[in-house]
Amino acid sequence: MDHPINHKKILITGGCGFIGSNLVRYLLAHYPDVHIINLDKLTYAGAFNVQLDALRHERYRHCQVDICDAPSLTQIVQEFQPDCVMHLAAESHVDRSIDGASPFITTNIVGTFQLLEVMRDYWQTLDTNQQQSFRFLHVSTDEVYGDAENISNAFTEATAYKPSSPYSASKGASDHLVYAWYRTYDLPVVITHCSNNYGPFQHPEKLLPKLISNATQTLPLTIYGNGQQIRDWLYVDDHVTALLTVLTHGKIGEHYNIGADECITNLEMAHLICQLLEEKMPLAQGQRQPFRDLITHVKDRPGHDLCYAINSQKLRQLGWKAHYSLKQGLTQTIDWYLQQQSKITSILKEEHQ
Repeated sequence: MDHPINHKKILITGGCGFIGSNLVRYLLAHYPDVHIINLDKLTYAGAFNVQLDALRHERYRHCQVDICDAPSLTQIVQEFQPDCVMHLAAESHVDRSIDGASPFITTNIVGTFQLLEVMRDYWQTLDTNQQQSFRFLHVSTDEVYGDAENISNAFTEATAYKPSSPYSASKGASDHLVYAWYRTYDLPVVITHCSNNYGPFQHPEKLLPKLISNATQTLPLTIYGNGQQIRDWLYVDDHVTALLTVLTHGKIGEHYNIGADECITNLEMAHLICQLLEEKMPLAQGQRQPFRDLITHVKDRPGHDLCYAINSQKLRQLGWKAHYSLKQGLTQTIDWYLQQQSKITSILKEEHQ
């Protein structure tokens, strides 16, 4: 279902990443009058998607630029004259942030600051009507909230920030910058906090594609600790429609949580993926061990949050709801990764050479 949107010239940062690339595809497929410029410096995650699906479209342009590069940002913005910004560019892998936080501080905090300054300068040149319709949509994460006590105490937009990793701390800092630019300079911003995303085009370093890929190669399905960490799983297309709902109907200066009410433990997720894979790749006598036998528990990572649960009632009041059940979304995700398996394996080998 299409969600009517008011903006026709959309600047997207991080549009070669997992969520960003799905957003770009959705917009091009459903909105024939929308033009997109995508600012993405092509880190390993962005390059992964570009290799899998090189976008060629007359209404789409990619600029390989770092959002910390203010002069380049200014030049592109002045040329394109966007009527909104959807800011998704971020370093986002928790394990990588623990191993080395510096890129997360640079991209997520400094980069967001530079983008805010460039867009503030640009916004101030617009006429009154253009200023009123302009939006700066900042895409954040539920991880800024830290641990929920349990599913019954789901995060609301009023939940205090308590980040546990360098990644979530850097995203929390960027959220505060965005809100400060609204309060101090009147820049028309909205902020979203999504739960764990999954779907096609996600880099295989993330939990779900890693489980799928390893299972098909009979490699260990590694689970941190006892696997009882609870996550709320959101199919990426549902996230995209939520972002477009907030872009069009969200109130300036407000935060909106995005979740699908699909909370299960990581261990349950591993077993569910194994079950779905068994249905698609039935076990032949003597060919291999059951996929579930590959599940292997490893040492838990530092500061690992035990429970994420999202209350999306505020967003639902804008008319949004998730359309994919967990089983529907996982089935489509598994099908896509099985179709792309040889290509993904080849790309990963190139990355590690």
